[in-house]
Amino acid sequence: MTRKHWIDNLRWVTVLLVLLYHVVYFYNNKGVFGGVGGFGNGPQYQDALMYILYPWFMPLLFLLAGMGSRYALERKSAKEWFKARTRKLLVPSTIGLFVFHWMTGYFNTHVAGTDVMVAVPQPIKYLMWAISGIGPLWFIQDLWLYSLILLLIRKIKFKTDKPINIHIPTLVWLLPLGVLFWLGEQTLVFNPRPESLDGLYNLYKPLFYIIPFLMGYYVFSKDKVHEALAKSWMPLMAAAVISGAVLLITTFGENNAVPQYLATPLNNIYGWLMCLAMMGWFKAKFDMTNAFAQYMTRSSFGLYIVHYLVVASLGYMMKHYTQLPPVAIYAILTVAVFTLSPLLYELLRHIPIVRWCVFGENKENINKS
Repeated sequence: MTRKHWIDNLRWVTVLLVLLYHVVYFYNNKGVFGGVGGFGNGPQYQDALMYILYPWFMPLLFLLAGMGSRYALERKSAKEWFKARTRKLLVPSTIGLFVFHWMTGYFNTHVAGTDVMVAVPQPIKYLMWAISGIGPLWFIQDLWLYSLILLLIRKIKFKTDKPINIHIPTLVWLLPLGVLFWLGEQTLVFNPRPESLDGLYNLYKPLFYIIPFLMGYYVFSKDKVHEALAKSWMPLMAAAVISGAVLLITTFGENNAVPQYLATPLNNIYGWLMCLAMMGWFKAKFDMTNAFAQYMTRSSFGLYIVHYLVVASLGYMMKHYTQLPPVAIYAILTVAVFTLSPLLYELLRHIPIVRWCVFGENKENINKS
């Protein structure tokens, strides 16, 4: 099967948007959990980036992951594929916590501003740092779980394990699929209980993200769908931009990560339209590759894995230990994330045991790149 470069390009571009998002998110003053806080109580217009990106960029990554799973399972046996998925997804998000991500957890506990760690024995601190270091790795933990569920579905429904083929105009049934987005958001815990796992559930959103993953596998893996999206990418993008502008104007200042916000029809309309528009745009205009795109295709997973240490460490220290103006802090952290993350990735992936623990890469992987 000919490689679909537009999918590779869309994936790594979306990962880069995740890196940029985390820079802004880290200093947001909208109440979104996990950051170190904003700069004063006034409006931070740079936070608009969160409203623009959050409704669609993670669902899109799950869509692409579902599509990639379809193509991989056409070349490999289910056993081979799941073994590779386990190494690539589960190893970095479990063993990798104790090798690398405990450092992110160290800064996360400082960001939380808690003194509970002061009297804790060092081995327990290390364990807590490792767990706190999961951060963005929730994404690959979800992916591993969905990979397992997909194999179970394929085993139960093996005879129907083919992309859905509906004989009506493609966009006529693609657009209403966005209702599944809205239904998925309704599965969140709208009033999370303190001292419970409700907040963790709302972070992982397992019953929401499995929807785009399975749609990627069963619906968006079809060439017919790709062609329809490519032909309609401009009106789709126009509709997405309009709905996104209305969403931003009418809700700016709200916490855009709470279930009540995420479950609104407008948030889901915008998120779904952007997923469709981005896929159509990249299929129409970016189905090509070059040396840089090939490097990014190979390394974007690693950049996603390591980038949050740069955000958490440098972001925290600049906020608490310097008097730099906000514009300088944002600029420095943005440059650092896009330069230090690749350097850190390249350093770690050339250390034999570490590259397996942190990236799930073995010797064969590195020799191929």
